[in-house]
Amino acid sequence: MIRLNKINEIRLKLNKNIPCVGSWIQIPNGSVAEIMGQSGYDWVAVDMEHGSIVLNQLPNIFRALELGGTLPLVRLAQGHIKDCRQALDAGAGGVIVPMVENANQLINMRDASCWPPSGNRGVGFSRANLFGKSFNNYIQEAKSPLLIAQIEHRNALDNLDEILQVKGLDAIIIGPYDFSASMGLTGDFENDKFKVAMKQVIDLCNKYKVPCGNHIVKPDAQNLKRHIDDGYNFIPYGTDAVFLYTLSINPLVSQKDT
Repeated sequence: MIRLNKINEIRLKLNKNIPCVGSWIQIPNGSVAEIMGQSGYDWVAVDMEHGSIVLNQLPNIFRALELGGTLPLVRLAQGHIKDCRQALDAGAGGVIVPMVENANQLINMRDASCWPPSGNRGVGFSRANLFGKSFNNYIQEAKSPLLIAQIEHRNALDNLDEILQVKGLDAIIIGPYDFSASMGLTGDFENDKFKVAMKQVIDLCNKYKVPCGNHIVKPDAQNLKRHIDDGYNFIPYGTDAVFLYTLSINPLVSQKDT
């Protein structure tokens, strides 16, 4: 798979307002990643915040995803420049920056993600350019990897106008659990206050024509359709662990027993 082609394909979908559906990996296993890569998603985020995946495991997970034509992204543990650069050097096609609360935070991560003149990321041989063998072919990708901001705190709403105007931002994803927790409503997605805040986010995204997503953590095809109907078009769907325990429960054992 040529990563740049997949990045451009995803951007074209987003520009045309075509739903772009990805998924999420938390289990550090190449076989799990290979299955996910063959499951028809546009992209899969490798979770370095809540998963148990570490830097030296990324290349094999990325290879497994790419076998199925799926673009690997990395959800960073924190918005740290070092983590961002190392994930991209390992071959991520883009980064998902957690807990973005202001524009400067995002600008710093954008600049750390891109080779000059687009940013200030260090230029060098790495797994992303086959340790120099594909250096010239990698230059364009290195100047503009996918940049996704996660909106996960109520404080971000006060600065969302500025965040959405950051040049190079491809999309945002709402982290519903953290976002609801920041309002003192952990996991209470039916609360009216939470729904109002969510609508504020998507209305501003529509105003600035920035694709918006909301992580559908528990797989539900009807819920996915509802999200698309509501205007979400960059959607993480499920996680490897949730897929596994959702389908692996013995049908003769009640959910309460497990």
